[in-house]
Amino acid sequence: MNATVSILAEIPEDLHESLKRYLENHPSWDQDRVFAAALSLFLLQNAHSKTPEASQSYRACARVYLESLFQYPA
Repeated sequence: MNATVSILAEIPEDLHESLKRYLENHPSWDQDRVFAAALSLFLLQNAHSKTPEASQSYRACARVYLESLFQYPA
């Protein structure tokens, strides 16, 4: 099951400008794809638990990260 969660977040202006420039130079990416890649990478890098549930969550984050990196425009 794929669930979508809408996130409203304030980010520093410098980060916003960098994101805007990145998206202007990479038309195959959009804001949602960037945030999915960034959030999943953060979760992958900060996973510390060794429980079965954590392993399942880690694999799910890895899948989202890789799908967002290698997603091609439709």
